Amino acid sequence: MIELLLVDDEPYIIDSLNATIPWESLGISEVCAASSGIEALRLLEERPIDILVTDIRMPEMDGLELIEQVNARWPNVRCLLLTGYSDFEYAKRAIRLQAFDYILKPVNDEEFMRSIAGAVDSLRDEWAEAEQLHRMRYRLNSDRSIISGDLIRGLALGRPWPRRRLEDRLREYGIPLEPGGMALLMLVTLGRPFADYDAESLSLIEYAVGNIAEEVFAPGFRVWHGKAPHDGVMLLAAPRDGTAAGEAGLPVKAQLEPLAREFHRQVRHYLKGDISIVISPWFVFPDELAGAYRAALTELFRHREDGGGQILFQEEAPHDPAAVTTLESLYRPPTLIQLLESRNWRAAADKIGEVFDSLERMSATREHLYEAFLSIASAYLYLAHKRGVLFHRIDRSGLDPLLDPPLLLAADKVRAWALDTLDSLRRQLTENERDIKSRIVRQVQEMVMAETGDISVRSIAERVYLHPVYLSKLFKSETGESLGDYIIRVKMERARWLLAHTNRKIYEITAELGYQNPQYFSKMFKKHFGMTPLEYRER
Repeated sequence: MIELLLVDDEPYIIDSLNATIPWESLGISEVCAASSGIEALRLLEERPIDILVTDIRMPEMDGLELIEQVNARWPNVRCLLLTGYSDFEYAKRAIRLQAFDYILKPVNDEEFMRSIAGAVDSLRDEWAEAEQLHRMRYRLNSDRSIISGDLIRGLALGRPWPRRRLEDRLREYGIPLEPGGMALLMLVTLGRPFADYDAESLSLIEYAVGNIAEEVFAPGFRVWHGKAPHDGVMLLAAPRDGTAAGEAGLPVKAQLEPLAREFHRQVRHYLKGDISIVISPWFVFPDELAGAYRAALTELFRHREDGGGQILFQEEAPHDPAAVTTLESLYRPPTLIQLLESRNWRAAADKIGEVFDSLERMSATREHLYEAFLSIASAYLYLAHKRGVLFHRIDRSGLDPLLDPPLLLAADKVRAWALDTLDSLRRQLTENERDIKSRIVRQVQEMVMAETGDISVRSIAERVYLHPVYLSKLFKSETGESLGDYIIRVKMERARWLLAHTNRKIYEITAELGYQNPQYFSKMFKKHFGMTPLEYRER
């Protein structure tokens, strides 16, 4: 994405170039226009302009003066002069100002396109070299970055360190921060198009963002950068002169805003993507780092719907304890646990939808989102464990938010997780219940096959710890045959085998199969096989 700015006080020149030049084929994604040098400077401050094409003679500020200011403030912008004057003095000044090209009016389209194409190629070469340099620096420093990053992320999450050991580690890892000194936190989140990058490319972008921050803030601050615990980039800055920056009485915004805007502009210019920045007040490092990090996350969450490209100063954030509301829909009966226990899956999904609709309507904070996540996760864990299922079989993350750090920064992601997990829970428990029923049926069948004597529905139910009526229904639903009929059928099959393969008396077989009355046994046998036991043996 390369942006170009046309500057000319004669509108027909700009209109003509816009109409005749095939900008997209030259690699230009956006063409902006200004009618004066003053307007051009304003656009340069607002947009990541890569190529400037300007007329020389204009009121208020001529093109050469404009290029001089651009070189001082945006040295990587390619500047082309467009003029009807071939005066040698103009040419000399253009060369001195390192203008990329000098084009005479009337403009020849082919000549103009060659100049633009050359500027585009020059930019791409520069970006390729910068990317290669970032990759080299990334590889050289990756091991140290991983180790130092683990240390700072641990501190941001509140992990305690003995003072002396921390001083040694900071010195060993080259982290430019001192325990007990003043520091501030800048939490940077990556917007478009970075969100679509793969993990390796995203790591390189995060490293490049950190390097840009070091360069921009270097004159007045020592900067450490690394990956934040919940994704994005974490920047810690300490004043170079060692003084407590807040003591001068200046708000952080007054001290940092110009540098923050330049940092934001350079990321857009060099990396072609957007970022949002939350900047904390000054705090004592490392004692107050964890609190500053949590507050920055909260501020980031509060502005999640405002779009990318923001620079937020926490000292400006309103704090009204009375404005904090409760998430009543989460606890209103019937609760999620009650719906899950009754297997009312549709109502459970509606309940989750109601909770997240409430989050959208209310002035929800990151803590409200945590509250919803923890409550829903607890309900899922309770039901899974009650049904004898470990939760990692339902959700591979095992409910570890650190495996997906951005999850708890977006309500829509938590909503999607809750509904997807509910569906997985339903399927897993349904399958598990089928497995349990099958195991019970097999267990009952083995009991009946092994003990065809004095066995009944009640005696089996006592051994498998189920109510006789429920056991009978379960057995019938799984096999299509009542448990009582199954017991009789197995006994009759056993009786037939004994009659055919042994010399036992019929009354002995009757007793072995648990029947007290031989006449009743004979009646049951005839019902199954159409003949009495004696007739069967004598046939």
